[in-house]
Amino acid sequence: MKARAFWVEAPGQGRIRTEALPPLKPGQVRLRTVFSGISRGTESLVFHGKVPPSQVDAMRGPHQEGKPPGPVKYGYMSVARVETGPDAGRLAFCLHPHQDVYQVDASMVNILPAGIPADRAVLAANVETALNGVWDAAPGPGDRVAVVGGGVVGCLVAWLIGRMPATDVTLVDVLPERRDVATALGVGFALPQDAPTDCDLVVHCSGSAGGLTTSLALAGVESTVLEMSWFGAGAVAVPLGEAFHSRRLTLRASQVGRIPPSRAPRWTHRRRMAVVLELLRDPVLDVLLGDRCALAELPAAMATLTASAGALCHLVTYPHD
Repeated sequence: MKARAFWVEAPGQGRIRTEALPPLKPGQVRLRTVFSGISRGTESLVFHGKVPPSQVDAMRGPHQEGKPPGPVKYGYMSVARVETGPDAGRLAFCLHPHQDVYQVDASMVNILPAGIPADRAVLAANVETALNGVWDAAPGPGDRVAVVGGGVVGCLVAWLIGRMPATDVTLVDVLPERRDVATALGVGFALPQDAPTDCDLVVHCSGSAGGLTTSLALAGVESTVLEMSWFGAGAVAVPLGEAFHSRRLTLRASQVGRIPPSRAPRWTHRRRMAVVLELLRDPVLDVLLGDRCALAELPAAMATLTASAGALCHLVTYPHD
């Protein structure tokens, strides 16, 4: 059986390769993709060759082939229909690159609960990142919270915290059109110059030095700025010489690969994913789904998407004969 997959051949250059699938091994299942999604932040860094050499192994995807700067087959937002085994016919989420047919260990497949549409389920990896970030941030009822950066992860973080009682959550972004998304998600919106200050918590998701500077400016005395952006190989200038020390701020990192220490003794990645799939029942999350392209169009689309600040979750479609 042949499969088609998207590869980054070299920085800024993508291609669809055809490859042969080996016979199924014991314990494996075959899946046929319905949708995959582009995680714009991380995939931009991979596509443009901006992964630091020291982090090539740390950021390796579960079913990645090759490694940055290329050739590399990378991605981790796939919704597919199971073709073999006891779950044949059911839809599932899997951390797999953009590929139309693939085979993985059955333990890597997350069967979707009934009622969750395939396109929305593509957001599972982003929801997982956002949930882990909220655990790291530890907001409380009544907190004033700013989320800086209105990409998919930032919007999801704002949405999750906004569901807590009496929280005052503002999504902060340079794009005025993010106001409509924030309103749909039930949180406030502000341009950076209008954002609330003296916040109890600030979560930074913009992936830009300007966004981090804004985040530090919005944080109140003794509060935390949670950094969820991954800057790759880029150097970031941080204004720690201003009020960072006098306000005794905490700048803390969050990364989805590790469950926070307070939960690690009880939580597994599978338990976390089960919560994620339940969160995906909310149809409001459809506001985060963006444009679509077929797999064959992905090499050209990736170059455009990774250069666009306004893209939300771009979906890749897989027409099958």
